[in-house]
Amino acid sequence: MTTTLAFDVYGTLIDPFGISQRLQSIAGDKTPAFAQLWRDKQIEYLFRRGLGRDYRPFSVCTSQALDYTAMQLQVELSVVVKQELLAQYRELPAYEEVAESLHGLKDAGYRNFAFSNGEPDELAYLLAHAGLDAALDGIVSVHDVQSFKPDPAVYKHFLKETGAAQEDIWLVSGNPFDVIGAHTAGWRTAWVKRSPAAVFDPWDIEPDAIVADTSELVSVVV
Repeated sequence: MTTTLAFDVYGTLIDPFGISQRLQSIAGDKTPAFAQLWRDKQIEYLFRRGLGRDYRPFSVCTSQALDYTAMQLQVELSVVVKQELLAQYRELPAYEEVAESLHGLKDAGYRNFAFSNGEPDELAYLLAHAGLDAALDGIVSVHDVQSFKPDPAVYKHFLKETGAAQEDIWLVSGNPFDVIGAHTAGWRTAWVKRSPAAVFDPWDIEPDAIVADTSELVSVVV
């Protein structure tokens, strides 16, 4: 059977900190803290809404996390600046090696799917803008499930949408919570450890493979 690769998007294919340059003119020396808190709060809101069965789309969680970050760090955001930041979040860059890696995997016979907490239309725009759409066989969003990773329901949704067999699938993610969720669902997993300082959650669960970036995948996924 053909191996299917389910690629997380934010933090795996797309760099969520690619907005830092724009933030510099807004947050100044608070930029690193601002970018990190925005990302951390975004993920926290996804977890809380998923657990509380109070679904709001990814874009709403991102917007609310931005509001929280600005208040917490006392950075004033006008309505115009906030809308500019959210618009630029839809145009985040891909990590440098990703396009070549995806095309190489596709040429090697793998099925490549984006699998994300984002909304379908937003993901389609983001991935096309980053130049990755031609290397993907499709996009699977959690939106139809009205929940977020690592809810087991979203991993079942992926299998249904793609027709992939569980034994022929790999989850590829830079987010440990996603790797753990897919492992719990019975998938094989590859953790993209982009920073040597990154720490995997000590849950007595290990990824099947650890790679520094997506260029190393072809040698570990089978």
